[in-house]
Parts: sequence; structure tokens; C-alpha cells
Amino acid sequence: MSQPKPLNLPFDPIDRAAESWRAHFGPSAAMAAVTSIMRAHQILLSQLDSLLKPYDLTFARYEALVLLTFSRTGALPLSKIGERLMVHPTSVTNTVDRLEKSGFVCRLPNPRDGRGVLAEITPAGREVVRRATSDLMAAEFGLGMYAENELHQMFDQLRTLRVAAGDFAGPSIRQDEEHGGLL
Repeated sequence: MSQPKPLNLPFDPIDRAAESWRAHFGPSAAMAAVTSIMRAHQILLSQLDSLLKPYDLTFARYEALVLLTFSRTGALPLSKIGERLMVHPTSVTNTVDRLEKSGFVCRLPNPRDGRGVLAEITPAGREVVRRATSDLMAAEFGLGMYAENELHQMFDQLRTLRVAAGDFAGPSIRQDEEHGGLL
């Protein structure tokens, strides 16, 4: 799996920045955490986009295709895609344009709304989701260095941030995949 260019530094630059931050401004835990999250985002997005490139996909386009795959009919209004993927309408339009050019979705008039448009996944789109998902799963979405329980903890920690930002009302109950119990 391709990664962003390694920094190959003899020290942790975020830890070094945290030391300087403490000396100049005070407590640095929040700054170090957010900087680490932003760097992790860069690394993961680069890895995932690299894995998806042979399929003419980016992670954003892959997410849209998966969302359509999960929908009951394989089609959703563009506004619903934006809402579910938490992206701006312009980004949805661009994503659907690219997917349409690749033959992975087609646009249809929304029968419930004369002005609206649906994006519908094509058989080629379903096939590319199947193959790309297999590659992403094999690569453990770039997080293979973590144990399953650590991934659950990471999800829970970041969910707190998403709740505080108003993404949704509060923690949802989810099934523990290995144990079949509620977490």
C-alpha cells in the first residue's frame, strides 16, 4: 500500500511542537491531539486513495458508491447523499459527475420531486464496490497495526467529538461483531 512520503525524522515533530507550545502558550494536549489526527488523516487518505486508484476511485467516490449499495433501491437523491456523507452539495455533484463518467452511476429524475435528481448505482458500480472493498478489507483500511479492541476504542473516542459537534444526538447502540452483544 502506498503511503505519503515518509518524513524519516529522527524525532516526533508533533511531540516537538507540543514541547514548544507548552513553553510558549501553556497546555499542549489538545494541540498535539488535533495535529496528530490531521496527520493521520493525511496518511490514511493517501493510502486509501492509492488502493482505490486502479478502480478509478477516490475514497470520497468509493463512499458514495457504498452508500448507494446500502440503499434499498440502489438510488438516492443527491441531497440525501450529501447529508449522509456530510459533504457540501457542490462536492456531491462533482463526485456523482465523476462516477457517472466512469459508468458507476447514472442520473435519473426523482419521481417524488420534479426538480430533484437521483444517483443510481450501475452493475459496473456494484462490481467495482465489491472488488475495491475486498482490497480495502485486505489492507484493513490502513489500520492493521491496531487490535480490534483498540479500533473500537478509537471509534468511541472520536464519536464523542462528533456528538459534541452536533452530528447526531448521542451514542448509538451497536452490535459487537465478535461477541454478538451490545456495547
